[in-house]
Amino acid sequence: MPESMADGISYDDFERVEIRVGTVIDAQPFPEARKPSIKLWVEFGGAVGVRKTSAQITKHYSPDRLIGRQVVAVVNFPPRQIGPFMSEVLVLGVPDEAGEVVLLRPDLKVPDGGRMF
Repeated sequence: MPESMADGISYDDFERVEIRVGTVIDAQPFPEARKPSIKLWVEFGGAVGVRKTSAQITKHYSPDRLIGRQVVAVVNFPPRQIGPFMSEVLVLGVPDEAGEVVLLRPDLKVPDGGRMF
């Protein structure tokens, strides 16, 4: 059965969410996290620069295989403390059949910092 849809938003609401593409430049295990996670440093280029985050993506990804991969993230959420680590962006993903995160990324290589529209 499909999940229920959230209340509608305006196009202006959508435009306020900055979703940009970046390239993972570093990835490290995050053993201090409550749930298995990986710390990521993502280069968004331009004014955004390098931002860090943690993600519960250990089922399908290992740190060494993430470096160089482009990802899509929300870059204008406020920073959030995750244990001893400050997360500055939200990397986006969708659940697989088992509910494990599969990262969203562009089909083709695109310039870092490109904003989704």
